[in-house]
Amino acid sequence: MKITKLTPAAIALAALFVSPAAQAADPEKIDWKSVPSQKVTLFYPGQSTAQWLRSSDHPGAQIVNTGGACVACHKGQEEKLGNKLVKANKLEPAPVDGKNGTVPVNVQIAYDNENAYFRFQWKTRNNFPGEAYPFYRFDGKEWKAYGNQRLNGAVRKGEQPPVYEDRFSIMIDDGKVPGFASQGCWVSCHNGQRDAPNQPTAKEVAAHPFFQAIKRADVRKYLPATRTDEAASWDKGRSLEEIAKLKADGVFMDLIQWRAHRSNVAGMSDDGYVLEWRNFDAGKNMFASNMDPKTKQPRYMYDAAKTGRKAFVLEDIRKAQTVMVPGQTAVPFDPNAGWKEGDLVSQYYVSRANAEGSAADNKQSKGVWKDGMWTVVSARPLNLKNSDDKALSEGKVYNIGFAVHDDNMTGRGHHISFPLTVGFGAKADISATKLK
Repeated sequence: MKITKLTPAAIALAALFVSPAAQAADPEKIDWKSVPSQKVTLFYPGQSTAQWLRSSDHPGAQIVNTGGACVACHKGQEEKLGNKLVKANKLEPAPVDGKNGTVPVNVQIAYDNENAYFRFQWKTRNNFPGEAYPFYRFDGKEWKAYGNQRLNGAVRKGEQPPVYEDRFSIMIDDGKVPGFASQGCWVSCHNGQRDAPNQPTAKEVAAHPFFQAIKRADVRKYLPATRTDEAASWDKGRSLEEIAKLKADGVFMDLIQWRAHRSNVAGMSDDGYVLEWRNFDAGKNMFASNMDPKTKQPRYMYDAAKTGRKAFVLEDIRKAQTVMVPGQTAVPFDPNAGWKEGDLVSQYYVSRANAEGSAADNKQSKGVWKDGMWTVVSARPLNLKNSDDKALSEGKVYNIGFAVHDDNMTGRGHHISFPLTVGFGAKADISATKLK
């Protein structure tokens, strides 16, 4: 058999005739003006947990308890709800001064044969990008955690500065999570979680057999199917075997998070899922702890030769990017570098090279803050085969929800959407545009 060897010129010529849809696009270079934009209003939910939705305190409890949708009563009421719940009321015992009730987001979704592409734009409350993350601070003897979100008790008392990264989250369900299509992310928000009603102490969680079994130290998002009682209580977890069966059956919610500090500089979004807890996918994230548990000292410090400093001080954290990237902005920590009280290094370091496995699926994400607005673009591979992913495919419709963490917030201090549907080559609330 005769084998014809193509010259480089012939290969380049052939590439010109390959359909653009057959090649993965760079989400930053897509002609987004040709992709329809839809405004989705996200609103502040306060402490409206899944348990509250089903309680007598909620006027719409009967609708919820019979499987009805939130929008059956609240369609178009996002602004009304957000502006009410952000102020002091039964569902917000700790209102944050000046916090906005809503965040309008411009949403664009496209796809080709390789990826789904997302573009989100929203205005931040502050006149600077929320790129900073809590630090380790040298107190003259030890390095201690410093800075936290605005709902944190120490921050509210003025003992710690408000510091937290901006974040955009996408929640995806393929129809296998009971209640998500009608109630969205509320199915994952429960009493007992951080900053929610009836939060258990760290000691109570540590002593609980279920949390010992799943090796977790606090209560975070989970699905009702992973609990044994009708109320889906935090402390009524199923066996590990039952949870594994739920996962194998696809009863989990995919969770993609773009992070202004811990993923953006790596050009990625992290990849996780919600089941018995808010888990990360198998493999390694692009961010890791900067504290060495053996030495009780940071692993990295800033590279003074490249950044002009070995550490930040509080007054400068909004003046330059504080992300630590080994080999770029960070070098191995030197305990004899002449540390002074008040010196700050980030609690995490970021490395694209370290990300691997299913946790590293979202390799094309980029956020740019300009004129008070974030523009975030991201690619998600189609037809993923991982057991911890929801595989997006052409011809299918998915339930989807969005969340924004803004103004030094994490946990429940976010703004969320009611559930929507997105279709790839199928009719839905948002019909993704097929790229040509």
